[in-house]
Amino acid sequence: MDFKKLADEVSQEVLAFSRDTSGWKVTKTSKKITVSWKPSRNYDGHLYRAEGIIPETPAKLIQFMYLPEHRSKWDRSLHTYRILHRIDSDTFILHTITNSFAMGSIAPRDFVDLVHIKCYEGDKVIVSSVSVEYAQCPPTSSYIRGYNNPCGYVCSPLPENPGYSKLVMYVQPELRGNLSRAVVEATMPTNLLNFIHDAKDGIKAQKAHSAHSPPKGHSSSLLHKK
Repeated sequence: MDFKKLADEVSQEVLAFSRDTSGWKVTKTSKKITVSWKPSRNYDGHLYRAEGIIPETPAKLIQFMYLPEHRSKWDRSLHTYRILHRIDSDTFILHTITNSFAMGSIAPRDFVDLVHIKCYEGDKVIVSSVSVEYAQCPPTSSYIRGYNNPCGYVCSPLPENPGYSKLVMYVQPELRGNLSRAVVEATMPTNLLNFIHDAKDGIKAQKAHSAHSPPKGHSSSLLHKK
């Protein structure tokens, strides 16, 4: 499989999601976070959109959300989060295992995704992903293997405050197993709200820690402007 070609195609698809303003139905709001949905064109289910404001620049926010040393500290939905293979500095294969959720009614799933980070004009950053088959990480009997249709995050600086980002998430997962679509649709909006709440809390905690720690000479290779 040509992973780099697929990564670019999915990035363009997520960009198209961000430009599509019609047909969205608001399903849940909380503390200035909004979750909407519309019918997906990729599978028989919903494409979800979650929007919120995060107190960080897009470039730093992306690293916070995707580098394992950060993500594993704040994302309560994940049991395992690891990069299996780096294709280039901005493209990699990722393996995640979720915790159970919806009060245990939805068992853990695992996903293998192709992830790509790309910068656009105006300091907009898009992180796109899609599930792929990867021989080094086949499905096992321990977890149900889920599938992420094209999805991603779009991060843009707020015009009135460039130190803050507008984060827009697009997700359309197929959890598979014996779950009914009604169960997934009932739980997904709350999960998306919790995710953005956790990200905001994680950013605040990281900034508080950094304010009391000496600077480190670390830089990430996962994000390079094109």
